[in-house]
Amino acid sequence: MIQKVLVVDDSRLQRRILVASLKKWGFQVLEADNGAAALEICAKESPDLVLSDWVMPGMSGLEFCRAFRSLNREVYSYFILLTSKSEKQEVARGLDAGADDFLIKPLEADELRARISAGARILDMQRELSEKNRLIESALEDLKLAHDAIDKDLMQARKIQESLVPELTRSFGNSRVSLLLKPCGHIGGDLVGMFSPGVNRLGFYSIDVSGHGITSAMMTARLGGYLSSKHFDQNVAMEKRFDKFYALLQPEKVAETRNSRLMADAGIEEYFTMVYGIIDLRNGHLKMVQAGHPHPLVLRQDGGTAFLGEGGLPIGLLPDVPFQRIETYLNPGDRLLLYSDGFTECTMADGQLLEEEGLRQMAIKCTKGAAGSDFLDNIFRDLTQAMAPGSSMDDDVSAVFLEYGGP
Repeated sequence: MIQKVLVVDDSRLQRRILVASLKKWGFQVLEADNGAAALEICAKESPDLVLSDWVMPGMSGLEFCRAFRSLNREVYSYFILLTSKSEKQEVARGLDAGADDFLIKPLEADELRARISAGARILDMQRELSEKNRLIESALEDLKLAHDAIDKDLMQARKIQESLVPELTRSFGNSRVSLLLKPCGHIGGDLVGMFSPGVNRLGFYSIDVSGHGITSAMMTARLGGYLSSKHFDQNVAMEKRFDKFYALLQPEKVAETRNSRLMADAGIEEYFTMVYGIIDLRNGHLKMVQAGHPHPLVLRQDGGTAFLGEGGLPIGLLPDVPFQRIETYLNPGDRLLLYSDGFTECTMADGQLLEEEGLRQMAIKCTKGAAGSDFLDNIFRDLTQAMAPGSSMDDDVSAVFLEYGGP
């Protein structure tokens, strides 16, 4: 809405005619006989509409328009130049200076009123847009504050999740287990771990919870408690015998127990894939269960390789699912790699997935001259370098690397 109008004209008669019409129409009118005086008024007042003559001594209407637009004003004002010039080049100069409209002298009252009405509509739309922009900016600021708070919480959640894997490498006699956990965001749905209830007995696992983000991370935290490396009484993969020692349960029994408990939890839609294994370090007897997780890779001392398992169903999808045990023997110098599908389903620079064969070749290359955590660091580095330039991981990447050294 236009309420306050500034009339700038060196002709006193022309100003009187304009002012009379404007006041008759209900507008509040300010007057100036030159551009400099008009600028002084604008420093104190905020006109909604400016009607300025083009040709004036000293500062022309064109120069006044430029100076007016350069003022630091919070609201927009509609500017109409009054001129006898009708050439297109002159009109272009006026628009370039910041004018919104033109009126050719001598003025017609009806046309002036119509142009003012058109300006009022434009100002209403502009001010409505400015208000909406203000509201958007306020909402964005609120969102930024909320995002910062969430980001802070996620950083703390990442520290909590990292605490679930307190050791990235640990030796068990002549053998060693190394772990890799690289979430694609602040937090992830992968989990790896190891535990030993006594000499020569070792359990280890690789888990990938469905989905990403907070929900998956909460599930991994829960699973981490169920497979604790410190509190054996809470570890569902162990049982206490004769009130003296803890024994490792058979892998398929652990999978069946977790599946039945997860299916009994109402409201939980997440499931997870897992490879869980136990090994007798005295003779290398390895027992594992594969529940929908990628096939474990054996790297033999003699250079041979093999993928183990037949797949199986994830845990938490269907009730009463039987899980099959995988058994083999590791010889001193053999290595076993458990990994999440963040490896095999990673997109390479050529647009193809890495897949099992790509992982096999990468693992063979990285075992030359590297062991333990260095091997895992190297294979993760090679994975990221083989991706398309500028791309990032779409999924969490995790791995367990067992190096069997014999009794």
